Amino acid sequence: MATAEINGQGLYYEDSGGDLPAVVFMHGFLFDQTMFDPQVEYLRADYRCIRFDARTLGQTRWDGRPFSLYDTAADAIGLLDQLGIQQAAFVGMSQGGYTLVRLALRYPERVSAAVFLSTYNGIDTDEVKAIYRSMRDGFAGDGKAEVINVFAQLFLGTHQALRAYWIPRWQALPAANVFHGMNTLIDRDEIPSAKAGQITAPTLVMHGEGDQGIPMALAERTLVRVLPHVKGLVRIPGGAHAANLMNPEATNPPLKAFLDTYAR
Repeated sequence: MATAEINGQGLYYEDSGGDLPAVVFMHGFLFDQTMFDPQVEYLRADYRCIRFDARTLGQTRWDGRPFSLYDTAADAIGLLDQLGIQQAAFVGMSQGGYTLVRLALRYPERVSAAVFLSTYNGIDTDEVKAIYRSMRDGFAGDGKAEVINVFAQLFLGTHQALRAYWIPRWQALPAANVFHGMNTLIDRDEIPSAKAGQITAPTLVMHGEGDQGIPMALAERTLVRVLPHVKGLVRIPGGAHAANLMNPEATNPPLKAFLDTYAR
């Protein structure tokens, strides 16, 4: 557990250490690096597992300024630089997957393999953006509890233990953090399929069958059919949006099998 001064941020990260192939985990919106606890526990004997809290979330000391997904990608690369790691496999969940698309294009030489988890490549429709802006603004006002409940249902379904862990964390988030964090997602730039098709790393797509936040069909259309080196689509049974938390038993073995083949 440590904090690194990177790009003007106090980036909180955890590093399992060791002289092992590195895997960097990038979490989804509202979550923090602890959402990968089940994966790190499963992989740490064979991989150096590195994870960090993105700006506005978790324990990272954020400078309070607007930022983009490219900034998050630069934070990840800056962390690798500080740790003296030239190349790593990356696992990006939802927001982390949006970041991973941009990171793999901007820093291809740093990516040995890429896992896209519960994510897709694209931008939201104007109608969806309007809904997100309403939720963003509601979080700062009387609608905070309702907004959190919507996210909890989408992300965690009815899983009571996960809801008991994450909802208090979301309730404690300052409204400004949610405002800027959501703006980063709402205003993300569009990466055309032709450009995404330039990603050179071997990739794995993993998605929860019950994901209503990002339906699996979006991942199939924008990742599986577009990325040139896709090694498979793992359908995680019963998984809501946070499929790796909902069903780690179905997530971890195929994730490790992919890393064993392509990240060493």
